[in-house]
Amino acid sequence: MQPFNWLSLIFFVLLVACERPLPTFDSVNLDVWKTDSQGCTGKRSELESNIREEKDKLLGLNEKQVIRLLGRPDQNELYKRNQKFYTYFVSAGPTCTTPAENPKKLIVRFNAMGLANEVTLE
Repeated sequence: MQPFNWLSLIFFVLLVACERPLPTFDSVNLDVWKTDSQGCTGKRSELESNIREEKDKLLGLNEKQVIRLLGRPDQNELYKRNQKFYTYFVSAGPTCTTPAENPKKLIVRFNAMGLANEVTLE
């Protein structure tokens, strides 16, 4: 058996302890956001102006942190150079029973390091 490596344990503890804390979205009820998958019930569209004000708090978060805050994305896309895009439909997405013609979307772009570097609401 290998002797216990204290240096590895200390490094692991520091790595976990240094993770950026999740921001708070004061004007957005994230539980309501998460339950309105694809924006089908219209609850997300009611939160649109509030999410527009708070969206920049997502910058610098990693993918797991964004999922903890907003829930699983409605769509995700892997792009060149290991970039990823998470899409959350604000208005009725394409899989809803009555989809919007051009649904509004919150798009989070992640760089190759897995950190959110752009957040747009279109």
